[in-house]
Amino acid sequence: MAIMKEFREFAVRGNVVDMAVGIIIGGAFTTIVKSLVTDVLMPPIGLLLADVDFADLFVVLKGQGSFATLAEAQAAGAVTLNYGLFINNVISFLIVAWATFLLVRSLNRMKRKEEEAAPVATPPTPEIPEDIILLREIRDSLKPRA
Repeated sequence: MAIMKEFREFAVRGNVVDMAVGIIIGGAFTTIVKSLVTDVLMPPIGLLLADVDFADLFVVLKGQGSFATLAEAQAAGAVTLNYGLFINNVISFLIVAWATFLLVRSLNRMKRKEEEAAPVATPPTPEIPEDIILLREIRDSLKPRA
């Protein structure tokens, strides 16, 4: 039972919960980026490159015949090297990495501004005992005589 208690303490710690939320949001963000790459960015790039669909760029490693699309090759049972899908995934990664960089950069800037704007806390002055105050007054009054 001690291990269950320890696990519960670990699981409900703030950092673990924040990490879980980040992973969930990251998964959703990855889906959006994948759609952005596949459905928005790659068609115009393929059009600029003479109607090339990156998803259909592949090399048949084992199988007979020539195939116009990757789906046809896979339906025929051909073994393929799908470098077009790899290119799509590299572009997706670069977009996610760039967006993450911009997010972290903006958070760091906000944090720096908050630190600069925060007032500097001055340490409290210690209470000086009355006898020290009296001794200082005596010292100060004796200075003009010297």
